[in-house]
Amino acid sequence: MRHISPKDAADLDAIETREWLDSVDYVLQSGGPLKVARLLNELTQYARRNGVKLPFTANTPYVNTIPADEQALMPGSPDVERRIKSFVRWNAAAMVVRANKASEGIGGHISTFASAATLYEVGFNHFFRGHDSGDPDVIFFQGHAAPGIYARAYLEGRIDETHLENFRRELKAGGGLSSYPHPWLMPDFWDYPSVSMGLSPIMAIYQARFIRYLEDRGLKPKSQTKVWAFLGDGETDEPESLGAITLPSREKLDNLIFVINCNLQRLDGPVRGNGQIIQELEATFRGAGWNVIKVLWGREWDPLLAKDRDGLLVKRMGEIVDGQYQKYAVESGAYLREHFWGADPRLLDMVKHLSDDQLKKMTLGGHDPVKVYNAFKAAVEHKGAPTVILARTIKGYGLGEAGEGKNITHQQKKLNEDELRAFRTRFGVPISDADIGHTPFYRPAEDSIETRYMRERRTALGGFVPARKVRGEVLTAPAHDQFEEFFKGTEGRKASTTMVFVRLLSKLLRDKDIGRFIVPIVPDEARTFGMEALFRAVGIYSHAGQVYEPVDMDTLLYYKEASDGQILEEGINEAGAMSSFIAAGTAYATHGVNTIPFFIYYSMFGFQRIGDLIWAAADSRTRGFLLGGTAGRTTLAGEGLQHQDGNSQLFALAYPNCLPYDPAYAFEMAVIIEDGIRRMYIEQESVFYYLTVMNEQYEMPPMPEGAREGILKGLYRFRSTSTPKAKLRAQLFGSGAILPEVVKAQAILESEYGVAADVWSITSYVQLYRDGYSADRWNMLHPGEPPRVPYVTQCLKDAPGVFVAASDYVKALPHAIDRWLPRPLATLGTDGFGRSESRESLRDFFEVDARYVVVATLGALARAGELEVSVVQKAIKALGIDSNKLDPAVS
Repeated sequence: MRHISPKDAADLDAIETREWLDSVDYVLQSGGPLKVARLLNELTQYARRNGVKLPFTANTPYVNTIPADEQALMPGSPDVERRIKSFVRWNAAAMVVRANKASEGIGGHISTFASAATLYEVGFNHFFRGHDSGDPDVIFFQGHAAPGIYARAYLEGRIDETHLENFRRELKAGGGLSSYPHPWLMPDFWDYPSVSMGLSPIMAIYQARFIRYLEDRGLKPKSQTKVWAFLGDGETDEPESLGAITLPSREKLDNLIFVINCNLQRLDGPVRGNGQIIQELEATFRGAGWNVIKVLWGREWDPLLAKDRDGLLVKRMGEIVDGQYQKYAVESGAYLREHFWGADPRLLDMVKHLSDDQLKKMTLGGHDPVKVYNAFKAAVEHKGAPTVILARTIKGYGLGEAGEGKNITHQQKKLNEDELRAFRTRFGVPISDADIGHTPFYRPAEDSIETRYMRERRTALGGFVPARKVRGEVLTAPAHDQFEEFFKGTEGRKASTTMVFVRLLSKLLRDKDIGRFIVPIVPDEARTFGMEALFRAVGIYSHAGQVYEPVDMDTLLYYKEASDGQILEEGINEAGAMSSFIAAGTAYATHGVNTIPFFIYYSMFGFQRIGDLIWAAADSRTRGFLLGGTAGRTTLAGEGLQHQDGNSQLFALAYPNCLPYDPAYAFEMAVIIEDGIRRMYIEQESVFYYLTVMNEQYEMPPMPEGAREGILKGLYRFRSTSTPKAKLRAQLFGSGAILPEVVKAQAILESEYGVAADVWSITSYVQLYRDGYSADRWNMLHPGEPPRVPYVTQCLKDAPGVFVAASDYVKALPHAIDRWLPRPLATLGTDGFGRSESRESLRDFFEVDARYVVVATLGALARAGELEVSVVQKAIKALGIDSNKLDPAVS
């Protein structure tokens, strides 16, 4: 047998490969792409059946997804759009530079928008639909790109020069601009906050699904609305960014488009210096079932790729890591020729006709409007799956020596005159050398080609964006008699506040006026909360309906999925459920539908776990009800340290437009929810409620006369003493599940120790705290006016005796109001880690049961000199309390 040399083998291999490629070319020309795909699939299956182990890859080559010969012509005027984009670039940079000249350290970001300007401008000119279209798009703008969005609004005439001058100076006269998208601060402009990185993607996913929910339930007509989420490649390291991406592919959400600005840099350096973030993201999204469109190379690369018959250029593109690509972005054309093209003589030959300057100016895909337009067009037209566009850009594009492509560019906030002059010249902005040092803003005349073009394009697309418009119709309040049964008590029967809530929710779902607008949301704990009866009553939402026979089909309360189901069952996923809450709670503005979300979850996994999303909900002006289920450190028996919540009521205090309540009884909950519906959906207040509900069952008493106002303000007298003339007096505060313990303590104090105690229900320490500080602030600023008196002081200023508070939450919560009491407050609470135990043992461990309320009261009386210390000592012994037990706060 003749020996074949390595060179001969290589030549033979090359010939065989060429023959195969020619065959594919023939099939492609004669049968088209679909036939090639079918043939390759059959060849792959044949090879596998014959023992060929093919390496798995979810990646495609490092080139544009849309070939040059499949590109559509871009409509409009490229020259006018380029000039508009240049003016936007200039004003965005000028805004940040001027802000930092006027106020050192005020901050701002130039480089993010510089890299993404083409992505946004193509969207503004050709794709983003406004409110007048009837199907407005929902757009999550990348937070750090906010200067560019303001700069365009300035060109459009929507904001004036004073606003730009006051960027990041919101308290200045004439109005300013918030640093990032914040609907709370700019309620007519921004729809959603987006700068807490990672939250936009997950909110966008559940927003897209909620649109389908509204359509499938007949609350919104079928629409062409798209949800766009613009984010950075570095942002995808946040777990929330990618953690829910399988949901939109499962649900076939082709109304969702992610645009990831792949400038290969995070805040400090490369996203994947030793790897390729674009290929990593492609594999992740393709594996999750998304339509992936890569936009990597500008049009200057098309002729070179067309000549790349042997795939040498594509191979070279795919073997360079991101850190090296970043290096190429800052180097000269000569460097590129030597280090990129010089890897193979055949590559050098491909570019021998190009100068070094031409090599340097070859653009990336994310800076080429034609490439971006075609990617957006393909995304909008794609059916059956969400789309992600991976657009390769350079961070700080256009900044030149001031920071283009450099690791420092994210922090770049200042440009000197030479740098400004170079920026001006590069983009052709008509600013004179004499004016350059003043960094003036530039806006073409009202009748200029650019201004007319911008406005014509936005008119054609349905108006300006971003623009937040509240357009939901005011709802009709449910009849008061819907709540009557809860005011009467349970007449000897025991119930938990969770059971009460589910009963109340069931009634509201049947209400003829608001029932269809209610959105129950639960993260896979419906049975825990006793909500399974709702499965059959209103169904669990699924766009596909129910294509299987559930295992419990023969039972009364089977697991019923339906395309018009009302419950959003989000699985073990508080972040996703909270994103649904935000979508439903802002639908009054985003979609013009006043939906009422009720989101119930394990209370420990709310503010503690997804506090940032709840903060985003607050910023978004979300309306609705959060319900912390199985709440209270000692009320949730057996579950232990991770589940037992003694914190959430305190955490909720920090959220300015959240109204937290800890109701103990059915009538309290009914009053709060009835008033919440009035405030949010009749009066249109931008607040949301947090109610803690428990699983402990006890008798629900009837509502005391005159209690309504106090329930809402946070405090009312639940039960007065039966011996008001007794010498020893006390005022006992209880809330939530600990209120019945306080009531027990009242009986013990009166019968065993001669102490006459009034029992007060504290429905909201936070409401009392806010009212108290509001009064203090007013008094401080109006020293010559009659002082205002906090509500808690009004109620208790003449109350006799000592003050004792007990709750299932940390002691800091009751202490929030002690400054407005006439005497010091003795506080019992649940500081420390939870334990797996029974309620009785837990309340002994945390020292919040009736016995400890008695001892705390007697101790306070002794410290006040009204009782001998020996009485307290005897009580401790008689009540079986171990004085030497471990401190639960530190054990």
